[in-house]
Amino acid sequence: MSAINKDSLQVNEEIREKELRLIDENGTVLGIMSAREAQLIANEHETDLVMIAPGAVPPVCRLMDYKKYVFDQAKKEREARKNQKIVDIKEVRLTVGIGDHDFNVKMRSAIKFLEDGDKVKVTVRFGGREMRYTNEGEILIDRMAESLKDYGVMDKRPKLEGKRMSAIINPK
Repeated sequence: MSAINKDSLQVNEEIREKELRLIDENGTVLGIMSAREAQLIANEHETDLVMIAPGAVPPVCRLMDYKKYVFDQAKKEREARKNQKIVDIKEVRLTVGIGDHDFNVKMRSAIKFLEDGDKVKVTVRFGGREMRYTNEGEILIDRMAESLKDYGVMDKRPKLEGKRMSAIINPK
């Protein structure tokens, strides 16, 4: 059964159409009949009459346990939310004059973030006269991207925004 918007469903006595196409619980088409006849059949089967396709000509109604259907839909939505992975953006900050050891520490942090499935934003901060060496910052970001190539891919070229240059690395 496909997902139906439960806010727009008409159930039982709410259905005011003259003619309906009726489908039973198993998906078998019972034919075209009046809403009153369809409601009588629903009462015989001890189910609800639910309009699932109001735009069709004639509108399509189905015999189902409406409360069970709404419960199942809510359960599916909860499961979908539970299985969602929320991707965070973690930031690794560098400076132009960073040493090799410090660079390796930052690189290991970025590897851990990428392995966890998070995006990594590599940022180089420039202070004062360092603004003359923005090309050094770009080289530094490229070096970080090169060392992380087994774990992630750089999204776009590094971009200078004020006194910061940054690039985002997506996990593989």
